[in-house]
Amino acid sequence: MALQVGDIVEGKVTGIKPFGAFVALPEGKNGLVHISEVSYEFVQDLSTVLSEGQTVSVKVLTIAPDGKIALSIKRTQPAPERAPRPQGGSRPAQAPRPKREEKPRVWQPKPAAPQGDLSFEDMMARYKSRSEEKIADLKRVTENHRGGYSRRRG
Repeated sequence: MALQVGDIVEGKVTGIKPFGAFVALPEGKNGLVHISEVSYEFVQDLSTVLSEGQTVSVKVLTIAPDGKIALSIKRTQPAPERAPRPQGGSRPAQAPRPKREEKPRVWQPKPAAPQGDLSFEDMMARYKSRSEEKIADLKRVTENHRGGYSRRRG
């Protein structure tokens, strides 16, 4: 019997990697259970959930033309019940927001931070970080314009 997408079969874990577990399937085939398909709960380290030689029930998700088989352990189990979400987009009780002014919004520069009693080194560090931010913004804007519309006539 050839494996088909949707089949649930028993397999033995043959290897565990940070990204998933390899499972030996019937008929000498192997497949991979990605770490996201092991459990409905977050799994940081696969070795805490699976061990080599362990027999697991897996569902065949996909079979690629090159023979790679994607498997899932969590899809062989019923999905956990979730707490119902509140209907109507209700939010926790909060004070009502103040109404926005109807005037159009106009950009205003940020007010300068009070200098206070900063040492020369602190002022230089602040200047350096602001300069680097401005250069990064300028570089991002100029790189977005490259390769687009050119004003040169050829």
